[in-house]
Amino acid sequence: MAATVRGEEIGLEAVFWDLDGTLVDTERHWTAVQTELVESFGGTWTEAQALSIMGCSQADSIKVLQRAGVRLSDDEIARRVTGGVRDRISESVHWRPGAAELLAGLRAHGVPCVLVTMSHRHIVGDILNHFPADSFELAVTGDMVSQGKPHPEAYETAFRRLERIRPQLSSRRVIAIEDSLPGTRAARAAGLPTIGVPHLAPLPAADGLTIWPTLAGRGVPDLYAVIAASGHGRAEGP
Repeated sequence: MAATVRGEEIGLEAVFWDLDGTLVDTERHWTAVQTELVESFGGTWTEAQALSIMGCSQADSIKVLQRAGVRLSDDEIARRVTGGVRDRISESVHWRPGAAELLAGLRAHGVPCVLVTMSHRHIVGDILNHFPADSFELAVTGDMVSQGKPHPEAYETAFRRLERIRPQLSSRRVIAIEDSLPGTRAARAAGLPTIGVPHLAPLPAADGLTIWPTLAGRGVPDLYAVIAASGHGRAEGP
Protein backbone atom coordinates (compact mmCIF):
# COMPACT_ATOMS: atom_id res chain seq x y z
CA MET A 1 0.00 0.00 0.00
CA ALA A 2 1.05 3.63 -0.35
CA ALA A 3 0.87 6.90 1.51
CA THR A 4 1.81 10.47 0.67
CA VAL A 5 4.83 11.89 2.50
CA ARG A 6 5.91 15.45 1.65
CA GLY A 7 3.95 15.30 -1.59
CA GLU A 8 5.40 11.97 -2.79
CA GLU A 9 3.61 8.65 -2.95
CA ILE A 10 5.51 6.21 -0.76
CA GLY A 11 5.06 2.44 -0.88
CA LEU A 12 5.28 0.11 2.11
CA GLU A 13 4.77 -3.44 0.91
CA ALA A 14 5.65 -5.55 3.96
CA VAL A 15 7.34 -5.55 7.35
CA PHE A 16 9.74 -8.33 8.34
CA TRP A 17 9.91 -8.79 12.11
CA ASP A 18 12.52 -10.39 14.32
CA LEU A 19 10.95 -12.16 17.29
CA ASP A 20 13.09 -12.51 20.43
CA GLY A 21 13.95 -9.12 21.87
CA THR A 22 12.07 -7.21 19.17
CA LEU A 23 8.45 -8.29 19.46
CA VAL A 24 8.66 -10.11 22.78
CA ASP A 25 11.06 -10.03 25.72
CA THR A 26 12.12 -13.67 25.67
CA GLU A 27 15.86 -13.01 25.94
CA ARG A 28 15.55 -13.24 29.73
CA HIS A 29 14.34 -16.84 29.36
CA TRP A 30 17.22 -17.83 27.08
CA THR A 31 19.79 -16.25 29.41
CA ALA A 32 18.32 -17.91 32.50
CA VAL A 33 18.35 -21.36 30.90
CA GLN A 34 21.87 -20.90 29.52
CA THR A 35 23.10 -19.76 32.94
CA GLU A 36 21.62 -22.80 34.68
CA LEU A 37 23.15 -25.14 32.13
CA VAL A 38 26.66 -23.68 32.31
CA GLU A 39 26.59 -23.53 36.11
CA SER A 40 25.52 -27.18 36.25
CA PHE A 41 28.95 -27.97 34.78
CA GLY A 42 30.74 -25.73 37.27
CA GLY A 43 31.17 -22.82 34.89
CA THR A 44 30.14 -19.18 34.89
CA TRP A 45 27.90 -17.59 32.27
CA THR A 46 28.50 -13.86 31.99
CA GLU A 47 26.32 -11.12 30.58
CA ALA A 48 28.91 -10.60 27.84
CA GLN A 49 28.67 -14.25 26.79
CA ALA A 50 24.88 -14.09 26.72
CA LEU A 51 24.96 -10.93 24.62
CA SER A 52 27.51 -12.43 22.23
CA ILE A 53 25.01 -15.03 21.00
CA MET A 54 21.91 -12.87 21.03
CA GLY A 55 20.27 -13.08 17.63
CA CYS A 56 22.63 -15.82 16.43
CA SER A 57 21.81 -19.29 15.16
CA GLN A 58 21.33 -22.27 17.45
CA ALA A 59 24.48 -23.91 16.08
CA ASP A 60 26.62 -20.87 16.88
CA SER A 61 25.09 -20.56 20.35
CA ILE A 62 25.84 -24.21 21.11
CA LYS A 63 29.52 -23.74 20.25
CA VAL A 64 29.78 -20.86 22.73
CA LEU A 65 28.08 -22.91 25.46
CA GLN A 66 30.50 -25.77 24.85
CA ARG A 67 33.46 -23.40 25.11
CA ALA A 68 31.98 -22.24 28.43
CA GLY A 69 32.31 -25.80 29.73
CA VAL A 70 29.06 -27.56 28.82
CA ARG A 71 30.22 -31.11 28.07
CA LEU A 72 27.24 -32.33 26.09
CA SER A 73 26.52 -33.12 22.46
CA ASP A 74 25.01 -30.49 20.20
CA ASP A 75 21.67 -32.29 20.18
CA GLU A 76 21.54 -32.61 23.97
CA ILE A 77 22.36 -28.93 24.50
CA ALA A 78 19.66 -27.97 22.02
CA ARG A 79 17.16 -30.24 23.78
CA ARG A 80 17.91 -28.87 27.25
CA VAL A 81 17.97 -25.21 26.25
CA THR A 82 14.87 -25.27 24.08
CA GLY A 83 13.01 -27.38 26.64
CA GLY A 84 13.82 -24.93 29.41
CA VAL A 85 12.80 -21.94 27.32
CA ARG A 86 9.54 -23.60 26.26
CA ASP A 87 8.68 -24.26 29.91
CA ARG A 88 9.12 -20.57 30.71
CA ILE A 89 7.26 -19.39 27.62
CA SER A 90 4.27 -21.53 28.56
CA GLU A 91 3.94 -19.43 31.71
CA SER A 92 4.21 -15.95 30.20
CA VAL A 93 5.37 -13.91 27.22
CA HIS A 94 5.94 -10.17 27.60
CA TRP A 95 5.57 -7.82 24.64
CA ARG A 96 8.29 -5.28 24.00
CA PRO A 97 7.00 -1.70 24.44
CA GLY A 98 4.94 -0.56 21.46
CA ALA A 99 5.35 -3.82 19.52
CA ALA A 100 1.78 -5.10 19.90
CA GLU A 101 0.34 -1.72 18.95
CA LEU A 102 2.51 -1.35 15.83
CA LEU A 103 1.77 -4.92 14.74
CA ALA A 104 -1.96 -4.29 15.16
CA GLY A 105 -1.68 -1.03 13.21
CA LEU A 106 0.00 -2.79 10.31
CA ARG A 107 -2.69 -5.44 10.23
CA ALA A 108 -5.38 -2.74 10.26
CA HIS A 109 -3.69 -1.04 7.28
CA GLY A 110 -3.41 -4.31 5.38
CA VAL A 111 0.41 -4.37 5.41
CA PRO A 112 1.62 -8.00 5.47
CA CYS A 113 3.96 -8.96 8.29
CA VAL A 114 6.52 -11.76 8.12
CA LEU A 115 8.41 -13.33 11.01
CA VAL A 116 12.17 -13.85 10.48
CA THR A 117 13.72 -15.46 13.54
CA MET A 118 16.57 -17.74 14.56
CA SER A 119 14.30 -19.53 17.05
CA HIS A 120 13.16 -22.93 15.82
CA ARG A 121 9.60 -23.56 14.76
CA HIS A 122 8.43 -25.41 17.90
CA ILE A 123 9.45 -22.49 20.13
CA VAL A 124 8.01 -20.01 17.64
CA GLY A 125 4.73 -21.91 17.73
CA ASP A 126 4.64 -21.69 21.53
CA ILE A 127 5.23 -17.93 21.42
CA LEU A 128 2.68 -17.32 18.67
CA ASN A 129 0.02 -18.91 20.87
CA HIS A 130 0.16 -15.60 22.76
CA PHE A 131 -0.35 -13.53 19.57
CA PRO A 132 -3.57 -12.59 17.78
CA ALA A 133 -4.46 -15.10 15.09
CA ASP A 134 -3.15 -14.35 11.59
CA SER A 135 -0.57 -11.85 12.83
CA PHE A 136 1.91 -13.04 10.18
CA GLU A 137 1.53 -13.95 6.55
CA LEU A 138 4.40 -16.42 6.88
CA ALA A 139 7.39 -17.22 9.07
CA VAL A 140 11.01 -18.22 8.46
CA THR A 141 12.59 -19.91 11.48
CA GLY A 142 16.13 -20.89 12.34
CA ASP A 143 15.62 -24.55 11.42
CA MET A 144 14.53 -23.56 7.90
CA VAL A 145 17.90 -22.08 6.89
CA SER A 146 21.45 -23.38 6.79
CA GLN A 147 23.13 -20.12 7.82
CA GLY A 148 22.01 -17.98 10.74
CA LYS A 149 22.09 -14.25 11.21
CA PRO A 150 24.18 -12.16 10.48
CA HIS A 151 24.11 -14.05 7.17
CA PRO A 152 21.17 -12.74 5.10
CA GLU A 153 19.81 -16.19 4.17
CA ALA A 154 16.79 -15.98 6.49
CA TYR A 155 15.73 -12.60 5.12
CA GLU A 156 16.38 -13.63 1.54
CA THR A 157 14.31 -16.77 2.09
CA ALA A 158 11.47 -14.76 3.61
CA PHE A 159 11.52 -12.34 0.69
CA ARG A 160 11.42 -15.13 -1.92
CA ARG A 161 8.52 -16.84 -0.17
CA LEU A 162 6.51 -13.64 0.10
CA GLU A 163 7.35 -12.77 -3.50
CA ARG A 164 5.59 -15.94 -4.64
CA ILE A 165 2.40 -14.58 -3.07
CA ARG A 166 3.03 -10.95 -4.07
CA PRO A 167 4.96 -11.06 -7.38
CA GLN A 168 5.57 -7.30 -7.62
CA LEU A 169 7.30 -7.17 -4.22
CA SER A 170 10.31 -4.82 -4.04
CA SER A 171 13.00 -5.16 -1.37
CA ARG A 172 13.29 -1.38 -1.38
CA ARG A 173 9.79 -1.14 0.08
CA VAL A 174 10.06 -3.87 2.70
CA ILE A 175 11.19 -2.82 6.19
CA ALA A 176 12.96 -5.11 8.66
CA ILE A 177 12.70 -4.49 12.42
CA GLU A 178 15.45 -5.97 14.60
CA ASP A 179 16.97 -5.52 18.06
CA SER A 180 20.41 -7.15 17.71
CA LEU A 181 23.60 -6.51 15.77
CA PRO A 182 23.51 -9.89 13.96
CA GLY A 183 19.90 -9.24 13.03
CA THR A 184 20.40 -5.73 11.69
CA ARG A 185 23.44 -6.89 9.72
CA ALA A 186 21.45 -9.75 8.18
CA ALA A 187 18.56 -7.50 7.15
CA ARG A 188 20.85 -4.84 5.70
CA ALA A 189 22.86 -7.47 3.81
CA ALA A 190 19.58 -8.61 2.25
CA GLY A 191 19.06 -5.06 0.98
CA LEU A 192 16.19 -4.11 3.28
CA PRO A 193 15.73 -0.71 4.92
CA THR A 194 16.19 -1.66 8.57
CA ILE A 195 14.97 -0.28 11.88
CA GLY A 196 17.05 -1.20 14.91
CA VAL A 197 15.37 -1.09 18.32
CA PRO A 198 18.13 -1.90 20.84
CA HIS A 199 17.09 -4.12 23.71
CA LEU A 200 19.93 -5.41 25.88
CA ALA A 201 22.86 -3.99 23.92
CA PRO A 202 23.36 -0.75 21.95
CA LEU A 203 23.45 -0.75 18.16
CA PRO A 204 26.14 1.17 16.27
CA ALA A 205 25.10 3.53 13.49
CA ALA A 206 25.31 2.03 9.99
CA ASP A 207 24.22 2.75 6.44
CA GLY A 208 20.66 1.63 5.83
CA LEU A 209 19.90 1.47 9.56
CA THR A 210 17.44 3.70 11.38
CA ILE A 211 17.74 3.42 15.16
CA TRP A 212 14.68 3.95 17.34
CA PRO A 213 15.10 3.77 21.13
CA THR A 214 11.69 2.09 21.39
CA LEU A 215 8.64 1.16 19.35
CA ALA A 216 6.40 2.85 21.91
CA GLY A 217 4.49 5.68 20.27
CA ARG A 218 5.48 4.59 16.76
CA GLY A 219 2.86 4.00 14.10
CA VAL A 220 2.50 3.06 10.46
CA PRO A 221 3.23 6.64 9.25
CA ASP A 222 6.66 6.40 10.91
CA LEU A 223 7.42 3.35 8.77
CA TYR A 224 6.43 5.21 5.62
CA ALA A 225 8.82 7.96 6.67
CA VAL A 226 11.68 5.45 6.97
CA ILE A 227 10.99 4.22 3.42
CA ALA A 228 10.88 7.81 2.17
CA ALA A 229 14.13 8.71 3.93
CA SER A 230 15.84 5.70 2.36
CA GLY A 231 15.18 7.23 -1.06
CA HIS A 232 13.65 4.01 -2.37
CA GLY A 233 9.99 4.38 -1.54
CA ARG A 234 8.35 5.76 -4.68
CA ALA A 235 5.45 3.49 -5.47
CA GLU A 236 5.50 3.83 -9.25
CA GLY A 237 8.21 1.25 -9.96
CA PRO A 238 10.46 -1.38 -8.36
